[in-house]
Amino acid sequence: MTLDDLDRNLLRLLVVDATQPTGRLGEKLGLSQPATWRRIKRLQDAGVLAGRRLVLDAQKAGFTVTVFLGVKLATKGRVSLEDFERAVTGIAEVQSVEHVLGLYDYRLRVVARDLTDFERVLRRRIMTLPGVGNVEANVLLSEERLPGPI
Repeated sequence: MTLDDLDRNLLRLLVVDATQPTGRLGEKLGLSQPATWRRIKRLQDAGVLAGRRLVLDAQKAGFTVTVFLGVKLATKGRVSLEDFERAVTGIAEVQSVEHVLGLYDYRLRVVARDLTDFERVLRRRIMTLPGVGNVEANVLLSEERLPGPI
């Protein structure tokens, strides 16, 4: 699918607030509500818009610590990647699991209420997963949100 300037502008508006009514989006784009709705539907049908997500403010929800973990599997041959992925995605504090190339096999984003809570999650949940070898933790100090490449 080829995106035109109106599609890109529509996507920029949706990235900021996907809950905006199509009439309001249309006003900002110089389109009618039905034309805006058709564009959104076309973007959904083409898979460009793959869904809408609720974005929680982890700090306001009581999770004040975010840690990025680099996880190297100890025995790739004995534990399948799928087994590790299935087990790690079952941990509620793990917000994202990324299979990466480099020093580590996986990069995890983990949230916790505080450092004591993170230590509990690390020791009791993550370090006991099948195949976990080396783990490196990086605590998030601050984060800048940048818009996507649209």
